[in-house]
Amino acid sequence: MFIDQARIHVKAGDGGDGCTSFYRDRSIRKGKANGGPGGEGGNIIFKADKNMQTLLDFQYNRHFKAERGNHGSSNNKKGKSGKDLYVRVPPGTVLKDAETGLILRDLVEESEEVTIVKGGPGGRGNNKKEDGSVGEKGEERDLVLELKLIADVGIIGFPNVGKSTLISRISCAKSKVADYPFTTKEPILGIVELHQKHIAFADMPGLIENAHTGRGLGDRFLRHIERTKILIHMVDIAGVERRDAFTDYIAIRKELVLYGKHVEEKPEIIACNKMDLPEGKKKLEAFKKRIGKKIFPISAATGQGIDKLLQEIENILV
Repeated sequence: MFIDQARIHVKAGDGGDGCTSFYRDRSIRKGKANGGPGGEGGNIIFKADKNMQTLLDFQYNRHFKAERGNHGSSNNKKGKSGKDLYVRVPPGTVLKDAETGLILRDLVEESEEVTIVKGGPGGRGNNKKEDGSVGEKGEERDLVLELKLIADVGIIGFPNVGKSTLISRISCAKSKVADYPFTTKEPILGIVELHQKHIAFADMPGLIENAHTGRGLGDRFLRHIERTKILIHMVDIAGVERRDAFTDYIAIRKELVLYGKHVEEKPEIIACNKMDLPEGKKKLEAFKKRIGKKIFPISAATGQGIDKLLQEIENILV
């Protein structure tokens, strides 16, 4: 199950209390203060881990708490500090403050880490002729985690244009393929090896008009193309669903612009799919004239034109 959003609560460790203690012997009548300070509470640190791909774990575990510091003791002994708690997330995870919506950190690179809440300082011991004090509370906050996939290529288009068939053909990704819309309900990652280079493809669920407003969960799907380097914009040139390829192309381009964040400025490869069907061959020239851009006629079902498409991707990524 692909989970790309979660809300959790994090609580750093409290500081240990300082000790109030006095050493007495026959030569020291009033006693000598020798209470040690408390240990610091543990921090909570988020770290990007490439072995994680979704936020599924956070659907079941929503509360994270670091160790508190131990109390100080006599003979000026400081309490042991609490251990830091490392929370591992997939690369591409955005950490937001749930209350303000402020982005605290965007963990993009492998092993990148950030301290989100800090442990409380330990209390003061009475070894400096001051009264001992209790440890301070550790910081805590509610977080929203949002995952934006990191892929070289994002495959976009209306539902049922053949995106899943394409990624299943060129990679080992097992994307569900069927002849009805919205077969793909979550992004699918696939790795393609081209001349000893590994290129990550992301099969995005089908977009529809007003996707940028959240219709059909489109805003969540659009989020995943923010980090892609190239977009393969696939259209059904044969019009199997009685749709017009040019109208569909313009509609998706409009959604990219309305979504914002400059995703419409990414390099785009237009793939006219379903060229194995007679209707596709008939409509190709008319589409080419209307679009006025370089296009790649392909058939994800038979493999026709796929090599040229992959070569163009490799040329752009060089």
